[in-house]
Amino acid sequence: MIVTVTANPAVDVTYEVDALVPGRSLRVSRVWERPGGKGLNVSRVLRGLGEPTLAVAPLGGPTGRWIARSLAGDGHRLRAVPVDGTTRRTLTVVGTDTTVLNEPGPRLSTEELAALTEAVRDALTGARALVLSGSLPPGAPDDLYAELVRVAGRARVPAVVDAAGPALLAAAAAGAAVVKPNAAELRAATGGCGADAARRLLRAGARSVVVSLGSRGLLAFHGDRGWRADAVPGVTGNPTGAGDAAAAAIALGTAAADPWPRTLARAAALGAAAVLAPTAGEADPRAYRAFLPTVHVEEYA
Repeated sequence: MIVTVTANPAVDVTYEVDALVPGRSLRVSRVWERPGGKGLNVSRVLRGLGEPTLAVAPLGGPTGRWIARSLAGDGHRLRAVPVDGTTRRTLTVVGTDTTVLNEPGPRLSTEELAALTEAVRDALTGARALVLSGSLPPGAPDDLYAELVRVAGRARVPAVVDAAGPALLAAAAAGAAVVKPNAAELRAATGGCGADAARRLLRAGARSVVVSLGSRGLLAFHGDRGWRADAVPGVTGNPTGAGDAAAAAIALGTAAADPWPRTLARAAALGAAAVLAPTAGEADPRAYRAFLPTVHVEEYA
């Protein structure tokens, strides 16, 4: 079982339009609503691959209740932490390009944050990996994920962290098994990009670093070695869930202690398969299987 934590979950609403033109009234051709937030997306991708997961999330208000009902209806295991605030929504508009509008989410009290930490501690019994993914709730301490990394460490469960800014740096310093910034997040956290910047996160305390470069593929660093996986060429669609699908593959590889070239190839292929899906949290398994043998991975200095 892989445990995922979504500290700031959402109801994800996706609109499909011919083209997003600011200042114009647009006709929406299709609408999707899904439980969202990056950790829940990871759980849904993993379940689509037949992997058991347990999702932990603070949920409140009508939107929180809707997420709980929806996940239960789809057969997902959920450990909900009740909160007084109302769970947020996100709006994604997919046309010739993709635009995402993110509400901030509710502020959690000290007691609610403590309950979230305790729920994660309890969920780790029998877990193979922990995924901490996405933004923190407004006002949450920057070291929330770092504290959960330490909780996982005491349970001997490796933690994969997909976060940004101070939360990313704190998680690295806490000894996360993997931290997964994209190129912009890596630059914001370290002031640089590429191998030198990634290795700063290794020196800070992370055991491995994966950098998502979008259409330029993925980089992975562990110890004094590095690898690069090319992106699958010619894949177009909705890219909003590609990083979450890659995080799901990284969690699988981390749980199994797979070699990094294999894990990186799976992450590139699963991320590409997610781009073909209309909403985040899905990945076409047939496309994933077709893409996987085409991914080229090489050593990266």
